[in-house]
Amino acid sequence: MKTVRFWVALLMLLVVVVFSIWNMLETEPVNGFHKPWEQAVPLQSVPEGLQSLSAAECGSCHREHYREWQKSTHALAWVDPQFQAEIAKDNSPYMCINCHAPLQNQQPFVVTGLLEGDIYRPIKHANPDYDSLLRQEGITCAACHVRDGQVVARQVSGRAPHASRADARHLSEQLCISCHNASAVVTPDLVCSFETGDEWRAGPYFGQKTCLDCHMPAVKRPAAAGSDTTVSRLHYFMGSGIPKHDTLTTERLDGLVYDLSGIKAEYGVADSIVLAVTVANKVAGHRVPTGDPERFILTVVTIEDAAGRVVQADTFRIGEKWVWYPEAHKVADNNLNPGESRTYQVSARLSPGHFTVRIRGYKFRTTEEMVRYNKLGDDYPTHILFYERTRPLRVVAPA
Repeated sequence: MKTVRFWVALLMLLVVVVFSIWNMLETEPVNGFHKPWEQAVPLQSVPEGLQSLSAAECGSCHREHYREWQKSTHALAWVDPQFQAEIAKDNSPYMCINCHAPLQNQQPFVVTGLLEGDIYRPIKHANPDYDSLLRQEGITCAACHVRDGQVVARQVSGRAPHASRADARHLSEQLCISCHNASAVVTPDLVCSFETGDEWRAGPYFGQKTCLDCHMPAVKRPAAAGSDTTVSRLHYFMGSGIPKHDTLTTERLDGLVYDLSGIKAEYGVADSIVLAVTVANKVAGHRVPTGDPERFILTVVTIEDAAGRVVQADTFRIGEKWVWYPEAHKVADNNLNPGESRTYQVSARLSPGHFTVRIRGYKFRTTEEMVRYNKLGDDYPTHILFYERTRPLRVVAPA
């Protein structure tokens, strides 16, 4: 009887071993991650002394920082209607959320790998620590400032009511670039093309200035309510200045500088009237525009008569142009490199009289076609007017 039980047990063991080997052979290979934006920031625990990771709790002491962040596009990264429309598409891969809600705490699933490297076959399981309210905060304070149960700052006083540590390297431009340099051909009709980090590295300010110098300028103020004055940084994360909702405003930086010295005040009626408008990328350490390839800038030059009627209008565009389907590819790119300038010439035939030359600069997030395609509505803010100047112009008849 013992012999029978022995052989039955041995047979069962062999079945288990054979099945395990077969399963290993049949299982598709699992690929890891190679880019920072391919995975979420690992699950973060609440630092001792705090009750949650919410931005509001941070804001109870860091009041100015919190108010600045509330106006930033970082705060709206998840709830942005354009982003929500994009991730609702069937061809939207899992990894897009990693830059819009970076913490694992903000994501309902934990992704541990990709079957055969396929972004549409992530290996995932339910996240028991998922916080849906925290996800609404997008790029929240903890996304940058909490690691390993501690609040990370560029410097610490030792008097904070929570666990903290200083780590200026972690909070350097490398943290910015981990998302603002996400560039990959994901599928033939889905391309991620954010190259701001590469543009900065290739530009004249690399090694001299970083993202923080322009987009988070240093100021002297208390880092928290009741603390001593120290060197802090603004948290508006200033960029294009185009708000995510029509009821909001946000701080902006303008990389372009206009030169109108090519517009004379007086021309003869027999002259060849040529107005020159020069635009230069004198401020930005990257190309302008940068980031989302759908962004572009329009310079509109109009000539108005004494009654305010537009007698001539010319429009000039800076930006990339892409074909997105059936295979995404760039067909044009005239973005301005750091330090590069471009002169637009407007030729006009005008009768004697007084005129006004009006120069307007517009920043566009995207096109009206995209707004209609994604059903974003008429009130979705696609652009802002960031520059407007006028110059008087007189055309005189020959004596």
